[in-house]
Amino acid sequence: MNNHIQRVAHRGGSHLAPENTLAAFRHALTLPIDAIELDVQMSRDGHAIVFHDNTVDKLTNGTGNILDLDFAYLRSLNAAAHFPGGWPQPQQIPTLREVLDLAKGHVQAYIEIKPSKRNGTYGHYPNIAETVLEEIRHAGMLDQVLIISFDWSTLPHIKSLEPACKSVSLSDFRPFYYKEVAKIKAMLKSPREEKRGVQRGRSPFCRGLGCPQFPPLLSRRRRRQGIS
Repeated sequence: MNNHIQRVAHRGGSHLAPENTLAAFRHALTLPIDAIELDVQMSRDGHAIVFHDNTVDKLTNGTGNILDLDFAYLRSLNAAAHFPGGWPQPQQIPTLREVLDLAKGHVQAYIEIKPSKRNGTYGHYPNIAETVLEEIRHAGMLDQVLIISFDWSTLPHIKSLEPACKSVSLSDFRPFYYKEVAKIKAMLKSPREEKRGVQRGRSPFCRGLGCPQFPPLLSRRRRRQGIS
């Protein structure tokens, strides 16, 4: 992995093409990117598929929880069914192998291992770590892959199975961020505080977009909590 800032096509560039589809990843390869990011889950019968949500209802023309769906049914669905503005051709849910074969020799692959979820309770797909590593080895991409996950227990298991595989844990700071942004917006309601906000580094450009930068108030709070 390189040390410079990475240009990553998240889910293949989900605003440009149906997310996590081969159409999205092919389009991403036409752009000046360093890596693609993709999400991996497991069908009921043990196939590693590239899909973000725990259910197929939102993104496809099908219904059901991935925990309950066999590979044949998943492959019959159109993953472009609800793409905003429509998409000219149906898109299958791809396998991890198909996406790795596409990326090999072109870009790095950031593979997010997803937990299972049912009725608000998270769990683990059986043998997902072993299956993902098997596909990575089959593609010969151990040096081109980064495993990422919000499920921190998955990463030590990956490392125990394949010490050469790079991995990074993910954290969700959004609840903290949104709480602080609400405080900042309240502080900036008066013209006087708005002027002070600009002086503290909140640019007119960001003010027009409604996306305040981190002023000293938030930066100090982040430092106190050990967030660099």
